[in-house]
Amino acid sequence: MTPLPVRPKETLSMQTRDGIRLDADVYRPEAEGNFPVLLMRQPYGRTIASTVVYAHPSWYASQGYIVVIQDVRGRGTSQGSFYPFSTEISDGFYTVEWAASLPGSTGEVGMYGFSYQGMTQLFAASAKPEALKVLCPAMMAYDLYGDMAYEGGAFRWAGKLGWGIQLATETARLQGDVEAHQALFSASRNLPLTDPMPCRPEVLRRHAPDCFYFDWLDHPDPKHKYWSQYSPKSHLEEVDLPMLHIGGWFDSYLRGNLGLFQAMMSRSIHPQHLIIGPWPHIPWGRKVGAVDYGPEALNPIDQLQIRWFNQFLKGIDTGLFNEDPIRLFEMGSNRWVTFTTWPGSEPTSLYLTTTGLASLSETEGQLSPQAPDPCPPDLFVHDPWRPVPALGGHNSLPPGSFDRSALDCRTDVLTYTTDLLEEDLRLAGDLAVEIFCSADRPSFDLCAVLSEVIPSGAVMSFSQGYRRIEPGENMPITIPLQSTCIRIPKGHALRLSLSAACYPAFPVNPGTGAQPGEMCLIDPQIITVSVRSGGETPSRIQLPQV
Repeated sequence: MTPLPVRPKETLSMQTRDGIRLDADVYRPEAEGNFPVLLMRQPYGRTIASTVVYAHPSWYASQGYIVVIQDVRGRGTSQGSFYPFSTEISDGFYTVEWAASLPGSTGEVGMYGFSYQGMTQLFAASAKPEALKVLCPAMMAYDLYGDMAYEGGAFRWAGKLGWGIQLATETARLQGDVEAHQALFSASRNLPLTDPMPCRPEVLRRHAPDCFYFDWLDHPDPKHKYWSQYSPKSHLEEVDLPMLHIGGWFDSYLRGNLGLFQAMMSRSIHPQHLIIGPWPHIPWGRKVGAVDYGPEALNPIDQLQIRWFNQFLKGIDTGLFNEDPIRLFEMGSNRWVTFTTWPGSEPTSLYLTTTGLASLSETEGQLSPQAPDPCPPDLFVHDPWRPVPALGGHNSLPPGSFDRSALDCRTDVLTYTTDLLEEDLRLAGDLAVEIFCSADRPSFDLCAVLSEVIPSGAVMSFSQGYRRIEPGENMPITIPLQSTCIRIPKGHALRLSLSAACYPAFPVNPGTGAQPGEMCLIDPQIITVSVRSGGETPSRIQLPQV
């Protein structure tokens, strides 16, 4: 359609049932007739309107929609106090009903947004407002504990500390507290990682003692009722709406997208489509980390969302029903591929085999399709004074694929590499590593990274996972890795790297069994880790080979 002219934005307010004023910017087409509403609810100041990844709301309005961008409770100019996710069900319900009743509305509402804005869609939908017809949740947590706060039982330290400080800094600004704002803003630019209690930095305890961050630290048990209270997963069992699920291979919330998509596919009578690009959380473009994925990786989401909204809010046949529901960007070939179901349901295995010197040379540890006879154990020593640093992946900043060949030269990193591939290796779906291991301390961590070894010598990471291992866990230890879709060409090789740290994406495990919120800077111990393979301890990678 020809884009419509758009009126200057107007600011409108509504009241929640408990009398709190919520403010929103509204963008309207300059044209006669009634239009469906597109709603985004977000905590970062409504003027931003998630333009870090989406087109400006005025563009969406020009496509024939009334666009509402609302500050959630206690953010921007909206009244009330803010605690993440605590009031988004009721506030979302009344906001949808209010937006549907705006002058010029058809009475039907769709929602879009990523991250927190993706979750506000799910919370609003859980209250089942009649006017809400379609969602486009992007890069969000489905299970708050496992998709956002922790991975493999390990606290996602740097990312959550950074977010906690960001929100606390904005709260100080809204309250006019210059001292707190200055201190917190400075901390946001140089994360305070070296306090006497590293995971409880003094700047946050002093200026934001009620920050959600401390509650996340204080609830390391995924079964605690705290997590179900604030997880979309706990509230969506009776929700069934058409949804466009949007994710990125290097986004830290990809598991949330996949969990929601698979849950909805298993029970929904409405279309559920999934698109995953080679993107991190921000931005969605062709260059991620050290790799340029080409023009096919340019962000197609705005046009795709308009197709979805036209289909389900305007009744226009956009051809969606004729397309495969899963569209994945295949890294390596740098093209989009489609599937009717989530791929990789019958994984193949590559087994770890070693001379016992995989920490000393990249030639001493191999990945083989045949399970080997018992091998000598690979021992490596984790020194908390010099933990293996985070590099790329989905939990680090900057995210993406980077050359980790220098890291793989460290003697506290084990490497296992295939022979040069005799034909292209195509992977699509879920990956996992199963490791038989032990340590001389009650608790330790394992970080697993999969990389493509290029003939030039570069080792380009593309997937990783992390596990905190507690006393008495059954073997083997399973480490789910970030799902992927990639083509590794013949003449290259595949490598698995194992270490006991990924700092500061995750805090250093002190080895004492203490949880991160209890750990003091002085506590971490040197840890010797043993990885066993072959015979009755067949450590392996499970690959979703296409």
